[in-house]
Amino acid sequence: MTSLTWLAPGNPFPPTSQALDNPDGLLAAGADLSPATLLNAYGQGIFPWYSPGQPILWWSPNPRLVLFPQHFHLSRRLQRTLRQGHWQFSLNSAFEEVIDACAKTPRHGELGTWITPEMRAAYCQLHALGHAHSLEVWHQQQLVGGIYGVRVGHVFFGESMFSHARDASKAAMAMLCRLHATLSFELLDCQVESAHLLSLGAVSLTREQFEQQLRVLTRRHSEAWPLMPVGSLSFAQDTCFTEPVED
Repeated sequence: MTSLTWLAPGNPFPPTSQALDNPDGLLAAGADLSPATLLNAYGQGIFPWYSPGQPILWWSPNPRLVLFPQHFHLSRRLQRTLRQGHWQFSLNSAFEEVIDACAKTPRHGELGTWITPEMRAAYCQLHALGHAHSLEVWHQQQLVGGIYGVRVGHVFFGESMFSHARDASKAAMAMLCRLHATLSFELLDCQVESAHLLSLGAVSLTREQFEQQLRVLTRRHSEAWPLMPVGSLSFAQDTCFTEPVED
Protein backbone atom coordinates (compact mmCIF):
# COMPACT_ATOMS: atom_id res chain seq x y z
CA MET A 1 0.00 0.00 0.00
CA THR A 2 1.30 3.46 -0.87
CA SER A 3 2.30 5.46 2.21
CA LEU A 4 0.69 8.80 2.94
CA THR A 5 2.72 11.85 1.94
CA TRP A 6 3.14 14.55 4.60
CA LEU A 7 3.53 18.09 3.30
CA ALA A 8 5.02 21.23 4.78
CA PRO A 9 3.50 24.55 3.64
CA GLY A 10 4.73 25.29 0.14
CA ASN A 11 5.62 21.69 -0.71
CA PRO A 12 4.34 20.45 -4.09
CA PHE A 13 1.62 17.84 -4.08
CA PRO A 14 2.67 14.31 -4.99
CA PRO A 15 1.35 12.76 -8.21
CA THR A 16 -2.28 11.74 -7.78
CA SER A 17 -1.29 8.23 -8.82
CA GLN A 18 0.15 7.93 -5.30
CA ALA A 19 -3.30 8.28 -3.69
CA LEU A 20 -4.33 5.36 -1.52
CA ASP A 21 -5.89 2.62 -3.59
CA ASN A 22 -9.53 3.10 -2.63
CA PRO A 23 -12.36 5.15 -4.15
CA ASP A 24 -11.85 8.04 -1.69
CA GLY A 25 -8.24 8.46 -2.80
CA LEU A 26 -6.50 9.93 0.26
CA LEU A 27 -3.32 11.48 -1.15
CA ALA A 28 -1.52 13.63 1.42
CA ALA A 29 -1.70 15.44 4.76
CA GLY A 30 -0.40 18.75 5.98
CA ALA A 31 0.40 21.86 3.89
CA ASP A 32 -1.91 24.85 4.47
CA LEU A 33 -5.13 26.45 3.23
CA SER A 34 -3.61 29.52 1.60
CA PRO A 35 -5.20 30.67 -1.68
CA ALA A 36 -2.12 29.59 -3.65
CA THR A 37 -2.20 26.10 -2.13
CA LEU A 38 -5.93 25.66 -2.68
CA LEU A 39 -5.89 26.87 -6.29
CA ASN A 40 -2.87 24.69 -7.04
CA ALA A 41 -4.66 21.71 -5.52
CA TYR A 42 -7.93 22.22 -7.40
CA GLY A 43 -6.07 22.66 -10.67
CA GLN A 44 -4.70 19.14 -10.16
CA GLY A 45 -8.03 17.65 -9.09
CA ILE A 46 -7.11 17.58 -5.39
CA PHE A 47 -9.27 18.99 -2.60
CA PRO A 48 -9.09 19.24 1.22
CA TRP A 49 -11.50 17.44 3.55
CA TYR A 50 -10.89 16.75 7.21
CA SER A 51 -12.61 16.79 10.57
CA PRO A 52 -11.86 18.98 13.59
CA GLY A 53 -8.75 17.74 15.39
CA GLN A 54 -7.27 16.15 12.26
CA PRO A 55 -4.45 17.51 10.08
CA ILE A 56 -5.46 18.90 6.70
CA LEU A 57 -6.14 15.88 4.49
CA TRP A 58 -6.00 16.04 0.69
CA TRP A 59 -8.02 13.76 -1.60
CA SER A 60 -8.12 12.64 -5.24
CA PRO A 61 -11.05 10.21 -5.64
CA ASN A 62 -11.11 7.53 -8.31
CA PRO A 63 -13.63 7.40 -9.93
CA ARG A 64 -14.62 11.09 -9.93
CA LEU A 65 -18.22 12.25 -10.19
CA VAL A 66 -18.80 15.16 -12.58
CA LEU A 67 -21.72 16.89 -14.23
CA PHE A 68 -21.58 18.36 -17.71
CA PRO A 69 -23.99 21.27 -17.16
CA GLN A 70 -25.82 20.95 -20.48
CA HIS A 71 -26.76 17.39 -19.42
CA PHE A 72 -28.44 18.37 -16.17
CA HIS A 73 -31.53 16.17 -15.73
CA LEU A 74 -34.51 18.42 -15.09
CA SER A 75 -37.42 16.31 -13.88
CA ARG A 76 -40.93 17.29 -14.89
CA ARG A 77 -41.86 17.88 -11.25
CA LEU A 78 -38.87 20.17 -10.67
CA GLN A 79 -39.57 21.98 -13.93
CA ARG A 80 -43.15 22.65 -12.82
CA THR A 81 -41.93 23.88 -9.43
CA LEU A 82 -39.38 26.24 -10.97
CA ARG A 83 -41.91 27.72 -13.39
CA GLN A 84 -44.30 28.54 -10.54
CA GLY A 85 -41.87 31.30 -9.60
CA HIS A 86 -41.99 30.79 -5.82
CA TRP A 87 -38.20 30.95 -5.56
CA GLN A 88 -35.80 33.77 -6.36
CA PHE A 89 -32.14 33.27 -7.20
CA SER A 90 -28.94 35.23 -6.79
CA LEU A 91 -25.25 34.76 -7.51
CA ASN A 92 -22.44 35.72 -5.12
CA SER A 93 -24.88 37.69 -2.98
CA ALA A 94 -24.64 35.67 0.26
CA PHE A 95 -21.47 33.57 0.11
CA GLU A 96 -20.82 33.56 3.86
CA GLU A 97 -24.45 32.72 4.61
CA VAL A 98 -24.32 29.78 2.19
CA ILE A 99 -21.13 28.33 3.63
CA ASP A 100 -22.52 28.74 7.16
CA ALA A 101 -25.77 27.00 6.18
CA CYS A 102 -23.80 24.16 4.59
CA ALA A 103 -21.83 23.78 7.83
CA LYS A 104 -24.89 23.81 10.09
CA THR A 105 -27.37 21.73 8.07
CA PRO A 106 -27.54 18.14 9.42
CA ARG A 107 -26.69 15.43 6.89
CA HIS A 108 -27.76 11.82 6.95
CA GLY A 109 -25.00 9.57 8.27
CA GLU A 110 -22.71 12.44 9.30
CA LEU A 111 -21.89 13.79 12.74
CA GLY A 112 -20.74 17.39 12.90
CA THR A 113 -19.20 19.22 9.96
CA TRP A 114 -15.98 19.23 7.99
CA ILE A 115 -16.35 22.98 7.39
CA THR A 116 -14.09 24.04 10.25
CA PRO A 117 -13.49 27.72 11.11
CA GLU A 118 -10.17 27.45 9.23
CA MET A 119 -11.90 26.04 6.15
CA ARG A 120 -14.56 28.74 6.32
CA ALA A 121 -11.95 31.48 6.53
CA ALA A 122 -9.98 29.99 3.63
CA TYR A 123 -12.95 29.82 1.27
CA CYS A 124 -14.20 33.26 2.27
CA GLN A 125 -10.75 34.55 1.33
CA LEU A 126 -10.97 32.77 -2.02
CA HIS A 127 -14.37 34.39 -2.51
CA ALA A 128 -12.97 37.83 -1.74
CA LEU A 129 -10.26 37.18 -4.34
CA GLY A 130 -12.85 36.17 -6.96
CA HIS A 131 -12.10 32.44 -7.05
CA ALA A 132 -14.93 31.00 -4.92
CA HIS A 133 -18.59 31.57 -5.68
CA SER A 134 -22.07 30.85 -4.42
CA LEU A 135 -25.52 30.57 -5.92
CA GLU A 136 -28.45 31.22 -3.60
CA VAL A 137 -32.13 30.24 -3.54
CA TRP A 138 -34.58 32.49 -1.69
CA HIS A 139 -38.22 32.29 -0.62
CA GLN A 140 -39.94 35.32 0.86
CA GLN A 141 -36.56 36.94 1.51
CA GLN A 142 -35.30 33.86 3.38
CA LEU A 143 -32.29 31.85 2.20
CA VAL A 144 -33.61 28.31 1.65
CA GLY A 145 -30.92 26.69 -0.50
CA GLY A 146 -27.57 27.20 -2.13
CA ILE A 147 -24.29 25.83 -3.41
CA TYR A 148 -20.71 27.10 -3.21
CA GLY A 149 -17.44 26.07 -4.78
CA VAL A 150 -14.23 27.11 -6.48
CA ARG A 151 -13.83 28.10 -10.13
CA VAL A 152 -10.57 27.46 -11.97
CA GLY A 153 -10.68 28.24 -15.69
CA HIS A 154 -13.76 26.57 -17.14
CA VAL A 155 -14.27 24.15 -14.23
CA PHE A 156 -16.47 24.77 -11.20
CA PHE A 157 -15.48 22.56 -8.29
CA GLY A 158 -18.61 22.16 -6.19
CA GLU A 159 -17.81 22.01 -2.49
CA SER A 160 -21.13 21.77 -0.68
CA MET A 161 -24.80 22.62 -0.96
CA PHE A 162 -27.76 22.77 1.39
CA SER A 163 -31.53 22.76 1.29
CA HIS A 164 -34.00 24.10 3.84
CA ALA A 165 -36.96 23.57 1.51
CA ARG A 166 -37.85 20.61 -0.66
CA ASP A 167 -35.79 20.58 -3.87
CA ALA A 168 -34.06 23.89 -3.08
CA SER A 169 -30.58 22.42 -3.58
CA LYS A 170 -31.75 20.86 -6.87
CA ALA A 171 -33.04 24.28 -7.89
CA ALA A 172 -29.63 25.78 -7.10
CA MET A 173 -27.93 23.16 -9.27
CA ALA A 174 -30.46 23.73 -12.04
CA MET A 175 -29.87 27.48 -12.10
CA LEU A 176 -26.10 27.08 -11.91
CA CYS A 177 -26.16 24.72 -14.88
CA ARG A 178 -28.53 27.02 -16.74
CA LEU A 179 -25.93 29.80 -16.40
CA HIS A 180 -22.98 27.69 -17.55
CA ALA A 181 -22.56 29.49 -20.87
CA THR A 182 -22.86 32.93 -19.27
CA LEU A 183 -20.39 31.96 -16.55
CA SER A 184 -18.04 30.14 -18.95
CA PHE A 185 -17.75 26.80 -17.21
CA GLU A 186 -17.98 23.45 -18.96
CA LEU A 187 -17.59 20.99 -16.12
CA LEU A 188 -19.04 20.82 -12.60
CA ASP A 189 -16.96 18.67 -10.26
CA CYS A 190 -19.15 16.76 -7.80
CA GLN A 191 -16.23 14.90 -6.15
CA VAL A 192 -17.71 11.57 -5.02
CA GLU A 193 -20.69 9.52 -6.15
CA SER A 194 -24.12 9.89 -4.58
CA ALA A 195 -27.56 8.75 -5.69
CA HIS A 196 -28.82 12.34 -5.43
CA LEU A 197 -26.20 13.69 -7.85
CA LEU A 198 -26.55 10.75 -10.22
CA SER A 199 -30.27 11.51 -10.45
CA LEU A 200 -29.37 15.01 -11.65
CA GLY A 201 -27.26 13.73 -14.54
CA ALA A 202 -23.81 13.38 -12.97
CA VAL A 203 -21.52 10.69 -14.40
CA SER A 204 -18.36 8.98 -13.17
CA LEU A 205 -14.98 9.47 -14.83
CA THR A 206 -11.79 7.65 -14.04
CA ARG A 207 -9.13 9.79 -12.40
CA GLU A 208 -7.20 9.76 -15.69
CA GLN A 209 -10.24 10.91 -17.67
CA PHE A 210 -10.97 13.63 -15.13
CA GLU A 211 -7.41 14.93 -15.17
CA GLN A 212 -7.45 14.97 -18.97
CA GLN A 213 -10.46 17.29 -18.75
CA LEU A 214 -8.67 19.48 -16.21
CA ARG A 215 -5.56 19.85 -18.34
CA VAL A 216 -7.70 21.44 -21.06
CA LEU A 217 -10.46 23.26 -19.17
CA THR A 218 -8.58 24.81 -16.25
CA ARG A 219 -6.26 26.59 -18.68
CA ARG A 220 -9.07 28.40 -20.47
CA HIS A 221 -9.56 32.03 -19.54
CA SER A 222 -12.80 33.02 -17.87
CA GLU A 223 -13.98 36.41 -16.70
CA ALA A 224 -14.77 36.97 -13.05
CA TRP A 225 -18.26 35.84 -12.06
CA PRO A 226 -20.51 38.81 -11.32
CA LEU A 227 -22.70 39.57 -8.36
CA MET A 228 -26.32 39.03 -9.40
CA PRO A 229 -28.79 40.27 -6.78
CA VAL A 230 -31.92 38.50 -5.62
CA GLY A 231 -34.57 38.48 -8.32
CA SER A 232 -32.21 39.04 -11.24
CA LEU A 233 -32.32 35.35 -12.23
CA SER A 234 -35.38 33.36 -13.24
CA PHE A 235 -36.51 30.38 -15.30
CA ALA A 236 -38.23 31.22 -18.57
CA GLN A 237 -40.61 28.87 -20.33
CA ASP A 238 -37.81 27.41 -22.42
CA THR A 239 -34.79 25.70 -20.87
CA CYS A 240 -31.26 24.97 -21.96
CA PHE A 241 -31.34 21.47 -20.51
CA THR A 242 -31.99 18.07 -21.99
CA GLU A 243 -35.62 16.98 -22.31
CA PRO A 244 -37.20 16.75 -18.83
CA VAL A 245 -36.98 13.24 -17.42
CA GLU A 246 -39.84 11.44 -15.75
CA ASP A 247 -40.21 11.77 -11.97
